[in-house]
Order: sequence, then structure tokens, then C-alpha cells
Amino acid sequence: MSIILPEADVKALLAKVLTYSKADECEVNLQGEEWSNIRYARNKVSTCGSLVYKRLAVQSAFGKKVGVATIDEFDDASLEKVVRRSEELARLAPENPEYVELLGPQSYLPPSGFFDSTATISAENRAKAVAQSIQIARSKNQTVAGYLEDRVGYSAIMNNKGLFAYYPRTIVNFSSTIRTEDGTGSGFAAQGVSDFTKLNTNSSTQIALQKALGSVGARAIEPGKYTVILEPLAAAVLLEHLFRSLDARSADEGRSFLSKPGGKTKLGERIMDERVTIYSDPTNPELPASPWSSDGRTQEKINWIEKGVVKNLSYSRFWAQKKGVKAVPPPTNFMMAGGSATLEELIKTTQRGILVTKFWYIRSVDPQSLLVTGLTRDGTFYIENGKIKHPVKNFRFNESPVIMLNNLETLGKVERVVSSEGSFANYLIPAMKIREFTFTSLSDAV
Repeated sequence: MSIILPEADVKALLAKVLTYSKADECEVNLQGEEWSNIRYARNKVSTCGSLVYKRLAVQSAFGKKVGVATIDEFDDASLEKVVRRSEELARLAPENPEYVELLGPQSYLPPSGFFDSTATISAENRAKAVAQSIQIARSKNQTVAGYLEDRVGYSAIMNNKGLFAYYPRTIVNFSSTIRTEDGTGSGFAAQGVSDFTKLNTNSSTQIALQKALGSVGARAIEPGKYTVILEPLAAAVLLEHLFRSLDARSADEGRSFLSKPGGKTKLGERIMDERVTIYSDPTNPELPASPWSSDGRTQEKINWIEKGVVKNLSYSRFWAQKKGVKAVPPPTNFMMAGGSATLEELIKTTQRGILVTKFWYIRSVDPQSLLVTGLTRDGTFYIENGKIKHPVKNFRFNESPVIMLNNLETLGKVERVVSSEGSFANYLIPAMKIREFTFTSLSDAV
């Protein structure tokens, strides 16, 4: 069978699986993907590869006793075997007090995350894209390392209550790091797209080159509180800690920055600058995402934080029933509204501050306040009188994205960025100028 199945074939396959079920409730999930990549270092391609998989998961329930089994074989005997196995596990399992009966048919927004240009990428296409990046470094006698991956796949769900959903997707992620010949300068740039024709490894690598050359001769300055300009990539890896915390149950149970004494939450309260709006939208053409959640709930455009006010939190179906509210699913993408200022304009209007290209090695310090710590990397610069004066040595910081968004001065233009913290998650995030950002110590790392 082909790895990438069209919707009609998926529907027929899942319907066949359900015919084997003897459980009260049965849900079948299918995922398939072809993931290809090329990696390069020291101005040469080092590895390339491709991974293909197709995996079926069957969940069977007898009352509140639930079992799940998975398989990657698709002949009739194997399909029946995985259903029987899930039923065996369900009968052996204790009752799950939080199990909620399956959803019936749902209506979904039309999917928009699949592009033929990405689905048909060849090894030659990848090699040409990477060759452009390598040539830029070689032409300037610098050293580049990078990574390009493309994924084409689909997800589908069907149950015996009549629900069916299918979502095909494509994505391309690219990153490059340039080190200067003497090893004292480093620059980074990344790009994420759904449509391969929008990928520009040339311009992205040029940015990394500019950062690397500009960061040579970094000077040490005293740690402390500074006005900072966070490029979208730097802002994103802090904000994703906020994104992951917009959950009602953790807030209700006192485990979140959104918790209040007595089991209350900050839902409906203003917790940050009124210019902050964080939302999700599966149909956004710049960041398309699945129009349904992992349990089949409908995804819609929704404001999580609107003009600084917490407007919505996500709920599991169990917790929503317990609280008597709408079961809002966690989103399949995140984005933040921005302003009109360019990065150059943000710099020009800064009397004294620091421009941050990237944060990395970020770790949680206090979940109750969302305080995190991490380091700057790959281009940190001192600004004076509206101009970049000189590069500075890297800092360790201790900061909370909540405090950060209360100290907002200016929002810049929104860009699609790729998280540099290992998840390769894509977001739409603006550059931003923040006052009183806390740097706690220096780092000798380049």
C-alpha cells in the first residue's frame, strides 16, 4: 500500500477496521508520513535520508474500560488482530473514571495545509536548496552547518458513532548556522513553510552570515535589566511556554500561572499589555493547521488572550463536563498579533538596549509564574542612540513571558518562525521591544 493514502482509501480502510469491532465503542486512528532530510556541516553534506511510516491505532471501550493497540501491518488478518488485541486490553483494564463517550459526526473547516510543491520534492530539489546555502558560506570563507527537512503526511480518525475526519499536510523546515573562520562569530537563521516554493535558503543563509560577521569581537557588558528587541525567533521560544499553559484543568487545580486561591482562575482578567492578542486559526494561509483535534473535536479560530485579557482556556471533554462548560480543544497552531514596525525601526527608536537573535537551552524555573531561564546565542548586539554599536557576549536570562508581555513597548511585524528548542514547531510571532528584561550573568559561549 502507498504511504500517502487519499481520503477515499483512508475512509474505506478505517470502515473495514470498524467491522471487526465487538466493543461498545471503537475509535480508529491512522497516521502516515514520509519524512526526508539532508544535513550538512563544514560546508559539505554529511547525511541525507528518508523515513516512511504508516501506523494504525485502535481504541476499544466496554463501558469505561478502555484498551488501545497499534499496528503497522495492513492485511485483513492483521487488522482483525489489532482490534481483538485492543478489546482484550480493554477487558483487562480497570475502569477509567475520566472516560467520555465518543463523539458523533462533526463539521470541520476545509483543510488547507497540503501543497503539491512540497509533496513532490525530489532529492535533487533538496540538494540544490542546500547547495545555495553552502555556496554563500564558501564565497565568504566562512563555515556553515544546517538542516533541511520536508514532511508529507496525513492523519485520520473514524469511530462507530459516525465521526470521520481526514487531514493531509506538508511542511518544510530549514535552519543554518554560520561560524566565522576564527570561530569567534556565529549567526543563525531558520525558515518554515508549508509550500516548498516559498522556501528561500539563499536569503535565510545571508541573514545567518550577516549575524556571524557582525558578532565578531563581542564585548562583555554588565548583566542587569535592559530594554531588549527580541527577533521573532527569540520571542517564540519564550512564548511557547505560555502557549502550553493555556489549560483550564491545571489552572483550576492550582498548578498554573493562571490559578488563583480558592480554586479560581484568571479567566476573564487582564494579565498583560492590552496590545497582546494570542489566537489560533487552522485556516490561516501563512500557518495552516488541522481543522480537528486529536479526539475529533472541531478547531475554529479562537482568541486565547485578547487585548491582554484571558478569553479562553482549553478543556478536555471530561473536565468540561465536570465544570459544565464548552469543551474547547487545545489548538493546532498558535499566533500572536503584531504591529507595523520593521526590525530596523525598532532599533532606530531604541536609545539603549540589546538586540537578541536567538535564545536556547531554555528550562522552567517556576511554573506558577512561568519563570524560565536560558541563554542568548548566535548574534547578540548592543544598541545605542538608535544604532547597533557592537556585538556583546552572550547572557543568561531569568524571565517570565507574562512579565515580559506586561513590559511591552512596541510590537513589530509578524513572521513565521521555527522553534529552535527541538520541537520544530512553527508559529506566527512578531518582533517586540521589551523594557526591563532580566539578564543575570555572562556566558563565554559564542
